[in-house]
Amino acid sequence: MTTTPPEQPAGARPTMGMRSIPSGARLPIPGNAEFAFFVAIEIFLAILLFDDAWNVNDWAFASVILGGAYLFSRGIAKASRVLEH
Repeated sequence: MTTTPPEQPAGARPTMGMRSIPSGARLPIPGNAEFAFFVAIEIFLAILLFDDAWNVNDWAFASVILGGAYLFSRGIAKASRVLEH
């Protein structure tokens, strides 16, 4: 026969095992979508290095431009979800 766990008092924070879940802002975990995007960009641009018309300077410039454009677009997307009071 199983029993239900006791109810937590009002205002108690949920726990994961012996540790409590931290409240407030959390940092992104490694392996998030932004990291995967940058890895995909770098792999694509590294493949372009096999072309004779593409050199390391072009690769570095494209990495900066594409990475900056992506971060800028993510900032616009997150800013559109900010609630005004």
